[in-house]
Amino acid sequence: MAIITQQTAFDADALTASVIGIAADVGEHDSGVHQHRKGQLLYAPQGCMTFVLDDTLCILPPTKAVWIPPHTSHRAVMTNVVAYRSLYFDASVFEGPEAVTMIEVDALLKALIDKMAFWPWDKTEGEMSKTVALFWEEFFAAKRHFFQLPLPSDPRLSRFRVQMVQETFLAPSAAALAQSVGLSTKTVTRLFKADTGMSYQAWRQQWRLLKAIELLSGGMLVADVSAWLEFSSDSAFIAFFKKQTGQTPLSFVKLSPQKR
Repeated sequence: MAIITQQTAFDADALTASVIGIAADVGEHDSGVHQHRKGQLLYAPQGCMTFVLDDTLCILPPTKAVWIPPHTSHRAVMTNVVAYRSLYFDASVFEGPEAVTMIEVDALLKALIDKMAFWPWDKTEGEMSKTVALFWEEFFAAKRHFFQLPLPSDPRLSRFRVQMVQETFLAPSAAALAQSVGLSTKTVTRLFKADTGMSYQAWRQQWRLLKAIELLSGGMLVADVSAWLEFSSDSAFIAFFKKQTGQTPLSFVKLSPQKR
């Protein structure tokens, strides 16, 4: 069995095969903070996923997969329909990267992930070996990129952190944030610099990029994303997006596997 629903009781660590794959279509889902003894590769060929590490918010668009090492606390949040693929690897058999790693998914790697995600959970090691070897070869050869944002850890900003994973959250101006948490703008700026290494303005711009990727991956039009993120014009948004990613928003969307 590899296809699961939200009602399926699933624990990758309870299964004995060295590679376990699952596939699902998920509407809204919040995994809560958890970890596995196995390493995990997470991939969404359709839709966009948000996942949260201890002090980092990450966006996983359809062109990327992320490796989550064993015993790494994380939380996955999905707010629209996501075609979800996940592979779990026994850490005593396979040695993946020690750090969370995001990779570019090309056509071959996508085909391998899709194939392995639908494997029965009692598949033998001999039956899996050639495909798994090719998967790791392609994984380590893939280009790296990480759509991530450091999170403030100061308790005075805890409510702000909770709000960030909500679908309708829009990062406010520094003055508006300061007012909402009962601090001065100067204090907010100091806290962000200390906790994230970024000024709040730089942090907010990075958040806008991640949110733009999420909205574009969900099918929102460029003009609507520009307006939602409060850019002064569509051209200003396109210039911002291209500067950050090297691609226009339209090119980025066309590269997504479901658009090919």
